[in-house]
Amino acid sequence: MPKFESLDHLNEYRRQLRAKRDPKQPQVLVCAGPGCLPLGSEEVAQAFRAQMEEKGLNGKVALKTSGCHGLCARGVRVLIRPQEIAYQKVTPADVPEIVETTLVGGGVVERLLHEEPETHARCQHKGDIPFYRGQQSIVLRKLDVIDPESLDDYLALGGYRSLRKVFFEMTPDDVIDAVERSGLRGRGGGGFPTGRKWRICRDTEEPIKFVICNGDEGDPGAFMDRAVMEGDPHAVIEGMIIGAYAIGARRGYIYVRHEYPLAVKRLTLAIQQAREAGFLGKNILRSGFDFDLQISQGSGAFVCGEETALIASIEGHIGEPMPRPPYPAISGLFGQPTIINNVETWANVPEIINMGPEWFAGIGTEGSKGTKVFSLVGAIHHSGLVEVPMGTTLREIVFNLGGGIPGGRAFKAVQTGGPSGGCIPAEFLDLPVDYDSLQQVGSIMGSGGLIVMDETSCMVDVARYFIGFLYEESCGKCTPCREGLKQLKKIYEDITQGRGEEGHIALMEDLCAAMASASICGLGQSAVNPVLSTLKFFRHEYEAHIRDKKCPALVCRPLLKYTIDPETCTGCLACVRECPVGAISGVKKEAQEIDQELCIKCGLCFEVCQFDAVRRE
Repeated sequence: MPKFESLDHLNEYRRQLRAKRDPKQPQVLVCAGPGCLPLGSEEVAQAFRAQMEEKGLNGKVALKTSGCHGLCARGVRVLIRPQEIAYQKVTPADVPEIVETTLVGGGVVERLLHEEPETHARCQHKGDIPFYRGQQSIVLRKLDVIDPESLDDYLALGGYRSLRKVFFEMTPDDVIDAVERSGLRGRGGGGFPTGRKWRICRDTEEPIKFVICNGDEGDPGAFMDRAVMEGDPHAVIEGMIIGAYAIGARRGYIYVRHEYPLAVKRLTLAIQQAREAGFLGKNILRSGFDFDLQISQGSGAFVCGEETALIASIEGHIGEPMPRPPYPAISGLFGQPTIINNVETWANVPEIINMGPEWFAGIGTEGSKGTKVFSLVGAIHHSGLVEVPMGTTLREIVFNLGGGIPGGRAFKAVQTGGPSGGCIPAEFLDLPVDYDSLQQVGSIMGSGGLIVMDETSCMVDVARYFIGFLYEESCGKCTPCREGLKQLKKIYEDITQGRGEEGHIALMEDLCAAMASASICGLGQSAVNPVLSTLKFFRHEYEAHIRDKKCPALVCRPLLKYTIDPETCTGCLACVRECPVGAISGVKKEAQEIDQELCIKCGLCFEVCQFDAVRRE
């Protein structure tokens, strides 16, 4: 890779790069995203490599391991271009058939095509699969196209093209004005207008400023930022260069947790490539602008997703939040003005410059522009990454893209915004998803975690889980968060173990009010959301736990009761043999009985009974 000394040099290299590439050349793209990699992406890619060599296809067919293809539930995924044939659940054993049938013979391996769970219809092409049809990709658009370790791949698709416009056609104020007009809001959770934040920082008179990418993605079930860092790292770097130019920063950091080793590896490689190519360093493309980046690895503390805690961590201190103001845009890293945006926000910036702010502002809703990436997980057919225009309804995301709820069960709720988000019930399935509408129903956008729950979920237990998570992750610095979470955790344990008392609900509401108003940072302030949203929409479940000592969803084990129906019990003794504490007794071929004093409510008797004689309530 040459070092680009000027814009003309870059343009000529890009032209030559494109001239060398045959758009009709077959390509095999093996997904190596967070979902497929543990399922054996590397082994599948190796199998393709061996088969292609055996068949003499090297040089005729391009093989790449790419970023996330999105539909993680059906990994390992393989995409054959240019036909856009999408194969699912590919193993190394399937590869010889794919090579022979598709790459050599031009046919399709029907059994590996996507199958819709309800209709069992097969979809040959990626664009035919409903999961992809309703999406609009900006941030994810290159993930299943490029090799994330190839700068040439990125350049061939127009990578770093925005720098020409930024450095040679726009002033820093022009760049900020464009981001403001685009309506881009921070994708990390708060939703603060990105351009306004940049302008505040730009207007400070301090000579030293910083930009930071917040890649500390700590929400359970969330992997949007990880997928972008692993699958398209240069897009993040390009966005940060633009932001640094806009505010006048000469130094930047990408803060990424050490639990993402592949992201660290690919970002490190991408930074090195960008330096060698002249996109980072002194006098970038002879623009007179200097900027460089380095990676700072976090230790995985959830609280370090909060920007002041993240700054403390980079500075070498314990990752604890600081009271605000001053905000980091005024006084951030090492006391200097600092812009912090998350991975998705930075990755949007190059396209806003390339396509224009009006284009971006034309997508989404009045108050929330552009698209949003969600990690769609939980009780759903098609879990994975989706990117949809702001304003897309929950129903479209859950049922059209996600394929609905498996097993014919009913939708119960969706939790947005990570552990600090709220649980939204079925009555709001037609809610357009944007920053403002989610707040109106007691939830938040967060970084984009979206967990679907069906009728078998106990909402009291769900809230208990999230409060327990937040209690473990709280830094403990401020009393309202530390003590509030401790007390909430204790109350949830009491309620779900049959010790709930009248007055517990009122006490929880009081604790939430204190935490929301007096906690130092957003973690403590928003930690009340899972409590308040489940109290608001599922209060009857709390009352059943407290007053009736019953769990309507049959989840909270201490509240369950197992009995045997004497009319249907055949006396086969299967339950007797499985019971670990000898709580079931009776004569063979006669009805058995459970000693409630001895029963530990493990449920083994319920699971082994083939005659539906064991009752659970």
